[in-house]
Amino acid sequence: MAPGPRPGQETAAARGTGARTRAGAAVARLRAALPASAADGGPRGPVRPEYPWLLPSAVADLAPPRRVRRTVRDWIVDSLCFLAALLVGVLGLDALSRHASGAQVFVDVVLGLLACCALWVRRRVPLGLALVLMVVGLFSETSGGAILVSLFTLTVHRPFRYVAWAGGLTLLLVPPYFLLRPDPEMSVTEASAFVVAVVGTVIGWGMFVRARRQLVLSLRDRAARAEAEATLRAAHAQRLAREEIAREMHDVLAHRLSLLSVHAGALEFRPDAPRPEVRRAAGVIRDSAHEALQDLRQIIGVLRAGDEGEDPARPQPTLAALARLAEESREAGADVDLGVDLAGQPPEAVPAASGRTAYRVVQEGMTNARKHAPGAPVACRVHGRPGEGLTVEVANTAPPGAPAPVPGSGQGLIGLRERAVLAGGRLEHGSTADGGFRLAAWLPWPP
Repeated sequence: MAPGPRPGQETAAARGTGARTRAGAAVARLRAALPASAADGGPRGPVRPEYPWLLPSAVADLAPPRRVRRTVRDWIVDSLCFLAALLVGVLGLDALSRHASGAQVFVDVVLGLLACCALWVRRRVPLGLALVLMVVGLFSETSGGAILVSLFTLTVHRPFRYVAWAGGLTLLLVPPYFLLRPDPEMSVTEASAFVVAVVGTVIGWGMFVRARRQLVLSLRDRAARAEAEATLRAAHAQRLAREEIAREMHDVLAHRLSLLSVHAGALEFRPDAPRPEVRRAAGVIRDSAHEALQDLRQIIGVLRAGDEGEDPARPQPTLAALARLAEESREAGADVDLGVDLAGQPPEAVPAASGRTAYRVVQEGMTNARKHAPGAPVACRVHGRPGEGLTVEVANTAPPGAPAPVPGSGQGLIGLRERAVLAGGRLEHGSTADGGFRLAAWLPWPP
């Protein structure tokens, strides 16, 4: 007939399932913090535009090289600007041929053609081109269209301070130009006003285009920063999830493994013990190892399966399990004195977060006492009432001998401090005057 479950196995299973639930919650928070594209297995990084050839090169290139290449749209716009400048030059040539000599017309046309051809480099050197064409405009009426295109390009591609200098210089040169070369159909005032209105319109249009591009680039930069922040949040959530899972594994396994170590040490130092005691110690070792492996298997199963099928209502350790926890330590040979005073309130009245944290404080205190002060009496006191909080204290006297150092010591206390802070309480620990160790925590218990 198969042996029945040992006392306390249900409590151990509750602890294991509680750790599994919290590990699953950590994995769920990690998945929630990931960007949607990463959680769905989609592409990471900025999404490229669907038709980049319809956008300006300054906007279409997500990671532009050192020398920006023109898109199809840029070639079309540059061609239209060249043709528009030629058209304005032809109109100016028609008016120029009426009152100028053949030599003047020839020089004007040559300078106008050169100015129009220079527009093909307007994207690379907008400021230099605008200044050169202003000088050329003093000697060529047919270069007026090229000058307007260069001012528009300068406004789109450079900050306003350059536009203000170039535009102001252009407007200052307009009246002297018409005084030296008067228009036969318009007065100097009318011609100057017409040119000022055209130049102002071109500059205003260029500022509008630049503002639109700056808006697009700003939105793209915000999207890139949001994705970078989402990646950082995911990395932070991953680190927190790992720390929480590590705490759960430590809390669940350290208690079991310390019991196993105590009973194995008893068998090692008392090989001539009575057969019933050897059999009983071997049973405790077997059960503790089985429960530790089961807890570990459950937590690893959570990491593999995620949060699917998790039941948040699974039992978790509470103050009601403290008696069984102390009994397990007594069975391992420890001298444990447990006292619980809740002012007549049942253990279930304590808030769940405070109850779990109090249980972990007592569990860690008993585990540390077995590891660092074997054979020393351990006193556990838990008292509190609604509105005043819950106080937990675990203290042990100095060990009879000098125990061997235990690797990895101190990790459990770090995890306990984080638990207490997350629950809204505080934790303190340290050595006592008689050479022992004291672990105390205060946890909230609202009225």
